[in-house]
Amino acid sequence: MKKYLLYLLFAVMLLSVSGCGYNTMQANEEAVKAAWGDVESAYQRRSDLIPNLVEVVKAYAKHEKETLTAVTEARAKVGSIQASKNILDDPKAFSQFQQAQGAMSSALSRLMVVVERYPDLKANQNFLDLQHQLEGTENRINVERTRYNKAVETFNTSVRIFPNSLTNSLLLHLKLKEPFKAEEGAEKAPKVQF
Repeated sequence: MKKYLLYLLFAVMLLSVSGCGYNTMQANEEAVKAAWGDVESAYQRRSDLIPNLVEVVKAYAKHEKETLTAVTEARAKVGSIQASKNILDDPKAFSQFQQAQGAMSSALSRLMVVVERYPDLKANQNFLDLQHQLEGTENRINVERTRYNKAVETFNTSVRIFPNSLTNSLLLHLKLKEPFKAEEGAEKAPKVQF
Protein backbone atom coordinates (compact mmCIF):
# COMPACT_ATOMS: atom_id res chain seq x y z
CA MET A 1 0.00 0.00 0.00
CA LYS A 2 2.80 2.39 0.92
CA LYS A 3 4.48 1.58 -2.36
CA TYR A 4 1.37 2.61 -4.35
CA LEU A 5 0.99 5.75 -2.29
CA LEU A 6 4.61 6.63 -3.02
CA TYR A 7 4.05 6.10 -6.77
CA LEU A 8 0.91 8.21 -6.65
CA LEU A 9 2.74 11.00 -4.84
CA PHE A 10 5.55 10.82 -7.38
CA ALA A 11 3.07 10.99 -10.29
CA VAL A 12 1.34 14.03 -8.76
CA MET A 13 4.70 15.77 -8.28
CA LEU A 14 5.72 14.98 -11.85
CA LEU A 15 2.48 16.38 -13.23
CA SER A 16 2.73 19.51 -11.10
CA VAL A 17 6.31 20.18 -12.27
CA SER A 18 5.34 19.73 -15.92
CA GLY A 19 2.68 22.42 -15.52
CA CYS A 20 4.86 24.84 -13.58
CA GLY A 21 5.83 26.89 -16.62
CA TYR A 22 9.58 26.57 -16.12
CA ASN A 23 10.31 25.74 -19.77
CA THR A 24 7.75 28.23 -21.05
CA MET A 25 9.36 31.09 -19.15
CA GLN A 26 12.81 30.07 -20.35
CA ALA A 27 11.60 29.93 -23.97
CA ASN A 28 9.85 33.29 -23.64
CA GLU A 29 12.97 34.92 -22.20
CA GLU A 30 15.00 33.60 -25.13
CA ALA A 31 12.39 35.04 -27.51
CA VAL A 32 12.81 38.45 -25.83
CA LYS A 33 16.58 38.23 -26.28
CA ALA A 34 16.20 37.26 -29.93
CA ALA A 35 13.77 40.11 -30.55
CA TRP A 36 16.18 42.51 -28.85
CA GLY A 37 18.92 41.27 -31.19
CA ASP A 38 16.70 42.15 -34.13
CA VAL A 39 16.15 45.66 -32.72
CA GLU A 40 19.91 46.09 -32.31
CA SER A 41 20.46 44.89 -35.86
CA ALA A 42 18.00 47.43 -37.25
CA TYR A 43 19.67 50.20 -35.24
CA GLN A 44 23.09 49.06 -36.49
CA ARG A 45 21.87 49.23 -40.08
CA ARG A 46 20.75 52.80 -39.49
CA SER A 47 24.03 53.66 -37.82
CA ASP A 48 25.98 52.26 -40.75
CA LEU A 49 23.85 54.13 -43.26
CA ILE A 50 24.12 57.57 -41.61
CA PRO A 51 27.73 58.42 -42.61
CA ASN A 52 26.93 57.86 -46.28
CA LEU A 53 23.81 59.97 -46.08
CA VAL A 54 25.64 62.76 -44.28
CA GLU A 55 28.45 62.83 -46.88
CA VAL A 56 25.98 63.14 -49.76
CA VAL A 57 24.06 65.89 -48.00
CA LYS A 58 27.27 67.75 -47.09
CA ALA A 59 28.15 68.07 -50.74
CA TYR A 60 24.87 69.85 -51.49
CA ALA A 61 24.03 71.70 -48.32
CA LYS A 62 27.26 73.02 -46.85
CA HIS A 63 25.43 75.90 -45.19
CA GLU A 64 23.28 73.47 -43.17
CA LYS A 65 26.24 72.52 -41.03
CA GLU A 66 24.27 72.67 -37.77
CA THR A 67 21.84 69.97 -38.83
CA LEU A 68 24.58 67.74 -40.18
CA THR A 69 26.58 68.21 -37.00
CA ALA A 70 23.54 67.22 -34.93
CA VAL A 71 23.15 64.03 -36.97
CA THR A 72 26.83 63.19 -36.56
CA GLU A 73 26.75 63.89 -32.82
CA ALA A 74 23.58 61.84 -32.36
CA ARG A 75 25.18 58.94 -34.21
CA ALA A 76 28.27 59.21 -32.00
CA LYS A 77 26.11 59.21 -28.86
CA VAL A 78 24.22 56.15 -30.06
CA GLY A 79 27.54 54.44 -30.75
CA SER A 80 28.88 55.27 -27.29
CA ILE A 81 26.10 53.41 -25.47
CA GLN A 82 26.95 49.74 -25.14
CA ALA A 83 23.72 47.86 -25.77
CA SER A 84 24.32 44.42 -24.35
CA LYS A 85 21.74 41.81 -23.44
CA ASN A 86 22.05 43.04 -19.82
CA ILE A 87 20.34 46.29 -20.83
CA LEU A 88 17.05 44.37 -20.84
CA ASP A 89 17.25 43.92 -17.08
CA ASP A 90 18.31 47.52 -16.29
CA PRO A 91 15.46 50.04 -16.75
CA LYS A 92 17.87 53.01 -16.40
CA ALA A 93 20.26 51.76 -19.08
CA PHE A 94 17.30 50.84 -21.29
CA SER A 95 15.95 54.38 -20.90
CA GLN A 96 19.33 55.91 -21.80
CA PHE A 97 19.52 53.70 -24.89
CA GLN A 98 16.02 54.72 -25.92
CA GLN A 99 16.84 58.44 -25.39
CA ALA A 100 19.94 58.18 -27.57
CA GLN A 101 17.90 56.52 -30.32
CA GLY A 102 15.27 59.27 -29.94
CA ALA A 103 17.94 61.94 -30.40
CA MET A 104 19.06 60.16 -33.56
CA SER A 105 15.50 60.11 -34.89
CA SER A 106 15.10 63.81 -34.10
CA ALA A 107 18.33 64.73 -35.89
CA LEU A 108 17.30 62.69 -38.92
CA SER A 109 13.92 64.44 -38.98
CA ARG A 110 15.71 67.80 -39.11
CA LEU A 111 17.87 66.47 -41.93
CA MET A 112 14.75 65.59 -43.91
CA VAL A 113 13.54 69.18 -43.48
CA VAL A 114 16.80 70.32 -45.08
CA VAL A 115 15.98 68.10 -48.03
CA GLU A 116 12.60 69.75 -48.47
CA ARG A 117 14.24 73.19 -48.54
CA TYR A 118 16.67 72.34 -51.32
CA PRO A 119 15.06 70.79 -54.40
CA ASP A 120 18.42 70.23 -56.13
CA LEU A 121 19.49 68.03 -53.23
CA LYS A 122 16.25 66.14 -53.37
CA ALA A 123 16.70 65.54 -57.10
CA ASN A 124 20.14 64.01 -56.69
CA GLN A 125 19.84 60.28 -57.43
CA ASN A 126 22.40 59.24 -54.84
CA PHE A 127 20.56 61.11 -52.17
CA LEU A 128 17.21 59.69 -53.24
CA ASP A 129 18.62 56.17 -53.03
CA LEU A 130 20.00 56.83 -49.57
CA GLN A 131 16.78 58.50 -48.48
CA HIS A 132 14.81 55.41 -49.51
CA GLN A 133 17.27 53.22 -47.62
CA LEU A 134 16.90 55.41 -44.55
CA GLU A 135 13.11 55.35 -44.73
CA GLY A 136 13.20 51.57 -45.11
CA THR A 137 15.53 51.33 -42.12
CA GLU A 138 13.27 53.46 -39.96
CA ASN A 139 10.37 51.21 -40.92
CA ARG A 140 12.43 48.14 -40.01
CA ILE A 141 13.26 49.66 -36.65
CA ASN A 142 9.58 50.25 -36.00
CA VAL A 143 8.71 46.67 -36.99
CA GLU A 144 11.46 45.23 -34.80
CA ARG A 145 10.43 47.41 -31.85
CA THR A 146 6.86 46.17 -32.24
CA ARG A 147 8.04 42.55 -32.36
CA TYR A 148 10.24 43.14 -29.33
CA ASN A 149 7.32 44.65 -27.39
CA LYS A 150 5.17 41.63 -28.29
CA ALA A 151 7.90 39.26 -27.06
CA VAL A 152 8.19 41.29 -23.84
CA GLU A 153 4.43 41.12 -23.36
CA THR A 154 4.45 37.35 -23.80
CA PHE A 155 7.41 36.94 -21.43
CA ASN A 156 6.07 39.28 -18.76
CA THR A 157 2.69 37.55 -18.87
CA SER A 158 4.28 34.11 -18.55
CA VAL A 159 6.28 35.24 -15.51
CA ARG A 160 3.29 36.79 -13.78
CA ILE A 161 0.57 34.12 -14.26
CA PHE A 162 -0.03 31.28 -11.82
CA PRO A 163 1.59 28.71 -11.40
CA ASN A 164 4.48 30.24 -13.38
CA SER A 165 4.74 33.09 -10.89
CA LEU A 166 5.30 30.57 -8.13
CA THR A 167 7.97 28.75 -10.15
CA ASN A 168 9.65 32.05 -10.95
CA SER A 169 9.70 33.22 -7.35
CA LEU A 170 11.05 29.87 -6.09
CA LEU A 171 13.43 28.84 -8.88
CA LEU A 172 14.16 31.33 -11.62
CA HIS A 173 13.93 34.85 -10.16
CA LEU A 174 13.42 36.35 -13.62
CA LYS A 175 12.76 40.08 -13.79
CA LEU A 176 10.08 41.67 -15.94
CA LYS A 177 11.47 43.14 -19.18
CA GLU A 178 11.05 46.77 -20.24
CA PRO A 179 9.12 47.44 -23.46
CA PHE A 180 9.82 50.36 -25.76
CA LYS A 181 7.67 53.34 -24.89
CA ALA A 182 6.75 56.43 -26.86
CA GLU A 183 9.07 59.35 -26.29
CA GLU A 184 7.80 62.16 -24.13
CA GLY A 185 5.73 64.53 -26.25
CA ALA A 186 5.30 61.97 -29.06
CA GLU A 187 1.53 62.33 -28.86
CA LYS A 188 1.85 65.80 -30.43
CA ALA A 189 2.36 66.10 -34.16
CA PRO A 190 5.73 67.66 -35.05
CA LYS A 191 5.65 71.18 -36.44
CA VAL A 192 7.70 71.80 -39.54
CA GLN A 193 8.57 75.43 -40.12
CA PHE A 194 10.49 76.92 -43.02
